[in-house]
Amino acid sequence: MIYDAEDRPERNQLRCALKSFRSAANNLACVQARLCIDTKTSWLARYFTAEYAGHFDVFLPRLAALGLPLPLGGSSNHFRTTALRAVGGWDAYNVTEDADLGMRLARLGYRCGVIESTTCEEAPADARAWLSQRTRWFKGWMQTWLVHMREPLRLFRELGPRGFLTFQFIVGGNVLVALAHPFFIARTIYALNALTSQDCNPETVLQTGHYVATAGIGYCTSAYLGWLGLSYRGAVKKLWILMCTPAHWLLLSLA
Repeated sequence: MIYDAEDRPERNQLRCALKSFRSAANNLACVQARLCIDTKTSWLARYFTAEYAGHFDVFLPRLAALGLPLPLGGSSNHFRTTALRAVGGWDAYNVTEDADLGMRLARLGYRCGVIESTTCEEAPADARAWLSQRTRWFKGWMQTWLVHMREPLRLFRELGPRGFLTFQFIVGGNVLVALAHPFFIARTIYALNALTSQDCNPETVLQTGHYVATAGIGYCTSAYLGWLGLSYRGAVKKLWILMCTPAHWLLLSLA
């Protein structure tokens, strides 16, 4: 069992984890509890609540149901000891050793699941602490991607086509989107400004429409995942925070 110091797990969580292991095959190596942020100190903390709700209540359970690799959340993880030892435990040099471990378990044929039990956590209280945490997470995802991609063909064989694409989208994609987002927004603003110039033509209008549509789809997809998570939590009164999605994305890029 792995818990952070500030974790507040539901009282039945250990029984829930044990039940999952007893009812599953031996290749179930880990079950991840659902993490929930209940801090309300700032808009960032409130957005953290929506983000975690979408990730742990919607996204990860869906990945687990499809048998795809899970980037473990690091807290409220319950492991089968034999499997953990078989893969060599955690990488002490990776600052997101949990996400790395989830991928390593998948590569060696193990499976991770998500249990119907919640652990409440605290979010960073201010923007500086939040930024420091996200910077560390991005660094760890880059480490994880680089380490596993040392031998891409071997990674493809071990994860299979679906697992390989999942790894690229989740681990590599998170970093790539954050890096590219400010440049994309700058180009979108430039394209919008071009609409007011004398040189505006149908091609410029079409190109600008593509930029605006792509940004809108990205923001709406992210917000929709948070909406699903908050709805699952019965926290529909908190949906207003999803209007801060563009600002949140820019802060992710800064991290």
